[in-house]
Order: sequence, then structure tokens, then C-alpha cells
Amino acid sequence: MNQKKNEQFIVFLATAECIGLTIENFVLGWEFWVPPIIMIGTVYLWGMYLSDRPDYGTRKISYLTFAMMAVFYHGVHETSFFDVAIVVVLVMVAYSFLNQNYMMNLFLLEYFIVMIIQLILASDGDYVTFDRLGISRILLHATVVMFVYFSCVKSINDRTELVSTDKEKDERIEAYDADMEDFLSNISHELRTPVNVVNGMSDLMIKRNAGYEADTIKNAGIRLAYQIEDIQDYTECKRNKVILEEEDYMSTSLINDVVALFRFAGDSKKLELVVDLDPRVPGKMRGDIKKLHKLFRHLLENAVKFTRAGGIYVKMFSEKTDYGVNLCIEMTDTGIGMDSRAIEALSVGMYQANKKRNRSSGGIGLGLYIVYGFAHRMGGFVNIDSEKGVGTTVRVTIPQIVKDPTPCLMLSGDFNGDILFHVRPDKYKVPKVRDFYRAMATNLAKGLRVPLYSADSVYDVERLREKLDVTFIFMGQEEYEENAGYFDELSRGEIVIIVSAEAGFKPKSGSRVMVMPKPLYGYPAVKILNEGRDAVNIEYSDNVSKPVFKGVRALIVDDEPMNLVVATGLFKDYEMIIDTAGSGKEAISKFRNNDYDVVFMDHMMPEMDGVEAMKQIRKEAADQKKDIIIVALTANAVSGAREMFIEEGFNGFIAKPINMADFERVMLRELHRTVSDVKE
Repeated sequence: MNQKKNEQFIVFLATAECIGLTIENFVLGWEFWVPPIIMIGTVYLWGMYLSDRPDYGTRKISYLTFAMMAVFYHGVHETSFFDVAIVVVLVMVAYSFLNQNYMMNLFLLEYFIVMIIQLILASDGDYVTFDRLGISRILLHATVVMFVYFSCVKSINDRTELVSTDKEKDERIEAYDADMEDFLSNISHELRTPVNVVNGMSDLMIKRNAGYEADTIKNAGIRLAYQIEDIQDYTECKRNKVILEEEDYMSTSLINDVVALFRFAGDSKKLELVVDLDPRVPGKMRGDIKKLHKLFRHLLENAVKFTRAGGIYVKMFSEKTDYGVNLCIEMTDTGIGMDSRAIEALSVGMYQANKKRNRSSGGIGLGLYIVYGFAHRMGGFVNIDSEKGVGTTVRVTIPQIVKDPTPCLMLSGDFNGDILFHVRPDKYKVPKVRDFYRAMATNLAKGLRVPLYSADSVYDVERLREKLDVTFIFMGQEEYEENAGYFDELSRGEIVIIVSAEAGFKPKSGSRVMVMPKPLYGYPAVKILNEGRDAVNIEYSDNVSKPVFKGVRALIVDDEPMNLVVATGLFKDYEMIIDTAGSGKEAISKFRNNDYDVVFMDHMMPEMDGVEAMKQIRKEAADQKKDIIIVALTANAVSGAREMFIEEGFNGFIAKPINMADFERVMLRELHRTVSDVKE
């Protein structure tokens, strides 16, 4: 920015010099053909400046040449004898902003050349008197020029030294930051292995009915695993080294994650979660689903963390574009809010609303910065609207490719009747929660194109039943409990009654009321509208059955014995036949003498790493004419690790701590490919 301003200043100075020189030329009757040349030169300088062409160094030489020619033309006229020093001083001071000592040297040399010419001309003329006054004036002017010359040179040297010092300081800071980021990345990698053991062993303990303590250990392990991921994601965002891993995904799976995360993180505060999924969002899209999951997690955790009472409103919708859609995610809370300075700080680094040691909000202050980093890397943007004491809305917009434009939520063609939404408006201590529910219900009905009516009281329910063909009534747990007998009686007829209730709630004996566990959201609501009382497994997660890989022979390779214990215990639940190896060499030997369908290979191992062991096993398989699936199972989970392992020759990639959903997805994909290849 300073370079551009200095250049602009020089061009303006050259223009002023041109105008002044032209006026003086006409007033004093100098050569008539020079002003047009000067004007053309000035236009050329402006053209270079505005077009930024040629390069900056060439433009500086052009500015210098123009100034020296103008000074020389002005200085060689007899009437300019005592003006030369003034003009040279002004040009020196102005051009010193270009920070080039050679320019000062050339201007000084030009001054003395012009003065020699003037003295030669003066010897034949009478416009200069070489008496004591005349000589003293000449010496004074020369002294002033020399003084200004040395001052400009010193100023240029000081600025150059300051820039060099600042550059060295910036380089040291960058080197320190890089070292710190390397440390954070390395330590997060090293922590993954013990966390994998903690999480895996707690899972095994839970399966053996170890009790509440095992659940507590697992929850702590999950939280620690998330924070390790956050450190790694933060360093990648800081370095602009986030690598996208795009794949096809179902849009409803994102909302299912929000619901599952909230039940894990938000139940203790008794907050309301309202999920508004626009039914018109494309059913299948392509993007980095893992990073989208993390975006949702950070937004939700941040909202829960800073919301003491009220609720959280999650809205997901899409906007059509030429390349697909813009996927829009909004997270609104009724929390403590932020001021403008805090919002600005979020986009440039770590920020926590309360940095005191006794804070109760928790977290390590990286979440929203990671949201910014991921969104920008995926070609999107983030907007935050917040007010202290009122709440915060974070909107993330990310472009996605549409793979299946079919709406994610649809009603069956034979749906008919009217729907009532019975929520008492005065039951929420924070009024915005009521607005959340109404907005969700209205948007869902609009997206599905079904008639929806609001009923604030039982009286309104009765009144609307008389006027409309009511077939479904959705309500909250409190509304049902206040008039349980009335709604139980209604449920025995044609009307389907659905109660959104806390976990563990059961209607009275003999009632046909359907229970939809909180939070209320579109997927189970649409399933009930389509299937009525016959709807079962109404939650999205309930419809995903656990796969079984019965008889699949697997070899797990890891130099950490506890990792072998954990992986063996987890994979056996899928009825697989498990064998283990403690090194790459042992894995090659076992593969040579046994028959396996899949090998899970650790990466960082002594003597022979996982990549080399994988290549040796591939060679053995080729010699024996066998097909083998080799999956990287490693704590090396930096951004782009999956692509790196695939390029090396692995079939798939699973990060530690082991996420069983990732394991199932990789196994289903690779086993399906193997079966397809055999059939072909």
C-alpha cells in the first residue's frame, strides 16, 4: 500500500512539474516545441501508473528519467540560475520516498553539471554578478543542496535498515509460529495412540457391562479426541494447508449428527434444540462430509457452551447456483452474545469469551476459527450476527455439487388432511425459543406443501377440529401432560397424536399416542406423516443397521500391543476372524503362510513402516495371484493423509482413534468392490 501511495505521489509531482514548466515556458518565451513533448511524457507516466505496467522497477526508472530531463531543461536557461537549487531540492525530497540512493546521486550530479553550464553561460552574459553577494548566494545554494542530499540519503538508509529489521523480526516470528505449529501437530499425532486405547478399552468395558464409570471414561476420551483434532485442524488452517476429501453424502446425515451431538453435549443444561431442515435440500450432494461434520460440531458446541438458558436453532437450506447449490447452515442461540471486536478477532485467530482461569465455559478457543478456515477452503464464507446479552447467529455458506436433486424429505402421494401444531406460547422462559419452534414448523410445512395450523390451547385444537380435516397433531410433552386424558381419547380415533418428549417419557397405558424423542426435527416428522401409526424406527440413526462381516479374515498390524487388543475387540463384534502382527516383517511372514481377506496396517512402525510392508504384501499377493484389501489404520490423520495413503497403494484409510462409522463405510465399500470384481 505504501509503495502505491509513493508512486502516486511521484506521478502527481511530475504532473505539477509539467504544468509549472509549461507555464514558465510560455511566460519566458522558451522553445515552443518542448511543452507538447512534456505533456506527452506526463500522459505516458499516468498510463504506466494506472495500468501497473511495465514492472515497478522499470516504472521507477521512467519517473526518474522524466524528472531529470525536466530539471535539465529548466536549469539550462539563463533565467533559472538561482532556481536550479530550489528545483533540485524539491525533486530530491520527493524522490527520496522511492528509497533509492542512486537517484539522489544522479540528482546531485545533475545539479553540478547544470551549474557548470550556467557558470559557462554566465561568463558571456550580464544576468549574474560575480561579486561577494553573488558568490555567497551560489555557495549557499550549493550547501543547501548538499545538506538536503545527505539528509535524503540518511533517511533512505534508515528506512531501509528499519525494513530489513522488521523483515528479520517477521521471519523470526514466522519461524517461531511454524515451530509451535509443528509441535502442536506432532503432539496431537502422538496423543492419538493413547486416546485410541482409552476409547477402545472403554468401549470393550461398556460391552461387558462395566457400569457408569466406563461411560464416563468413554465420554472423556471422546472429548479429548475432539480437542486433539481441533489442534491439528487449527494448525492446518493457520498454514493454509487444509486438503479437501470430497465424497458423496446424504444431506439428512448432517442433521442426524447435530441431533446426536446435542444429546451428548447439551442435555445437562436442559436447552431446547430446534432443527429446521428445508425439505427441498437435495437428497445427495458431493463435498467434504468430514469437514461439514466438524463445522456442525464446532457451531453446536460453541452455541451450547455460551448459552445458559433458552435454546439453539439450527437451520439448513440450499440456494440453487450454476455449479450446484450453496449449502447454508445457520446456528442461532440465546446465549451471552459477542461485541464487534470479538467477532473481528474470530477470523484471525483464537478467541474465547472468557479467558480467566476460573472460567466455566470450557473449550480451547479454536472452534470458530476452524469454521472460518474450513469454510474459506471449501469456497464459502462465514457471517456472524451477534448482540451482547441477546444471542448469536452464525451463518456458513458453502458451495456443493448436487448428485441427486431429489428433495431430502418428501411426502407420499396419498397424504391428505390437515396438521395441527399445538405448543403453548407462554411455556418458554426465553420467548425466542417459541419463535424457533414456529419458524421450524412453518418452514417444514412450506417445504412439504402441506396445510399446517397453530393451536395455542386445547380450545384452539377443538375449534380447528370442527373446521378442518385434522389427521395429525404434533405437540410438546408439557402440552400432552396437561391434558393427557383428552389427547389419549383423541389418539384412539383417526387422529394421530405425536408428542415430542424427553428420553424415557412414556404415555399412559392404553394410549395410542406416538412418542418422538427430542429434539423435534424434520426426518422423523415426515416419516410419521408418511406411515402414520405404522412408523417404526423413526429416528434417522435407527434406520442404519449395523453391518456384519461374518467370516471375513483380517490381519491387524501394529507395533503397539494395546492397539492390537483394542482393534481386535472392536472388530470381533462384526463376526470377523481376527489375527494380529506386531511388525511389518511379521505381517509379511503371516500373509505368506495364511489366507486373509483384509489387512489393517499401521503406518509408523520401527524397522519397516506400513507403506513398505504394504508394498511387500502386494508383491506377495501378486506372486500368489491373490486379491487383498489393505487399509491404513493409523494415527497419522493430518489433512490429506487419506489421499497420500491411497496414492501409495492402500485401498482405504481409517484414522485413530477408530471411528466405527468410518470402519463400516470402508469395509462395505471395499468388500463390495471385491465381490463386484469377482462377478465380472
